[in-house]
Amino acid sequence: MWFAYLRIMTRRERARSPDRRRLDLALQAAGLGEFEWDLDRDVFVVSERMAAITGMPAGEMEARRGEAMDAYVHPEDLEALRRRRAEDLARHDSFEAEFRQIRPDDGRAICVRAAGIVERDAAGRPVGVTGVVEDVTARRREEDQRQELMAELDHRVKNVLATVQALAIQTGKRTTSLPAFLQTFGGRLKAMASANELLTAARWRGAAVDHLVAGALSALAPGQTSAEGPELFLTPRAANALSLALHELAANAVKFGALSTDVGRVDVRWVRLPGGGFELTWTETGGPRVKPPARRGFGSTLIEQVTGRELNGEASVAYEPAGVRARLRAGPQAIAPRPETVPEVAAPRPVETVVTSSGPASLKGARVLIVEDAVLLALELETGLSEAGAEVVGPAYELEEAMALLDRPIDAAVLDANLNGRSVMPVAEALARRKVPFVFATGYGDAGGAPGGFAAPVIRKPYDVTQVAAAVAELLATT
Repeated sequence: MWFAYLRIMTRRERARSPDRRRLDLALQAAGLGEFEWDLDRDVFVVSERMAAITGMPAGEMEARRGEAMDAYVHPEDLEALRRRRAEDLARHDSFEAEFRQIRPDDGRAICVRAAGIVERDAAGRPVGVTGVVEDVTARRREEDQRQELMAELDHRVKNVLATVQALAIQTGKRTTSLPAFLQTFGGRLKAMASANELLTAARWRGAAVDHLVAGALSALAPGQTSAEGPELFLTPRAANALSLALHELAANAVKFGALSTDVGRVDVRWVRLPGGGFELTWTETGGPRVKPPARRGFGSTLIEQVTGRELNGEASVAYEPAGVRARLRAGPQAIAPRPETVPEVAAPRPVETVVTSSGPASLKGARVLIVEDAVLLALELETGLSEAGAEVVGPAYELEEAMALLDRPIDAAVLDANLNGRSVMPVAEALARRKVPFVFATGYGDAGGAPGGFAAPVIRKPYDVTQVAAAVAELLATT
């Protein structure tokens, strides 16, 4: 577009142009300022629009073969600009460059993009340049921020993968069977995922303690837990650490502690500390008489060593006869200011499924459509549902594949909400019209209900395939 403007702005054409006003309006609308460089006269002409953009004085000035303009260029960009300009004047019919400029009026550094048409005489010698400039500071800033965000994302992903790897290794060393490993490791992954949902809602600036506690307690026995404490916002590091510790305490309470009975209780309280930071206590009562564990598991190590360090404080677990009591003490470094722009979010909910039997779900003879764009997850789903007795339709990895499978007999479906950037809603709508029940298995953290407003169960990733099978079985049992 720029060069289209420039071609009608050359000195000879512009002098003849009857439509100068239209060109001026176009330049103004595009946020461009024009200039001329007469190489024969060695003068540079700055328009009022260019003066407003660059801070350079408007009017005609001595060019000094380009050195007059160079005085306004950022020193770090000057050499590259000179090389580019010399090459374009010698070999090309156009000139284009992006560089930083120091405004002479206020000293601010701005990023400028300049483009021009090189005019030549009959012998091919450059005699002038007519061009435009644009302030691209905001765009450059956005690009720089995008690069910083990508670098930060890469760093966080690697940290998460390293953490998952460490959890897998440490969990594996302390479990005696594959089922036990999968259950324990899967629970820890879910705790990380719950914390990640809260951190994402706050744009990774932190998470509130009450949300983290509610997320850990929401999957436990209703009416047997309570939580109370002041509003505190934690750093991402502290939030992840607290989420994992609460998960370990909750899992042990259900397996061996107060919540293994109908009359036991878990009370969670946290208070601010005078010197900054906070102290959280987890107290179990009314359960079986407690004995110290015969061997130290990774859960205890995770709480007492990892959590304490990550909170810049200390952590301890006491196995008192009346019930387990844990104390997590965090230093002031764990506290983050609550961002004013962060919306209130609901605490992560457990999987919205109700398992009606204590054994594995049976899907014998059920025809279940799988729509999932992650190949490994689709294969895991296919294996798990097949082992439960289902006849798998698909899997479909793309929206078109899923739509093409809808003419087959289908009893139920498992849908990923997003298929390579495309919504699965067309599939869900088609299934709803046919009254085929489905469950969403999604990585999205919205805890407000099923995507699209459907009355369908939602299973948040990461999940255990047995949960998906149980959800599908429950759907089929109620339809």
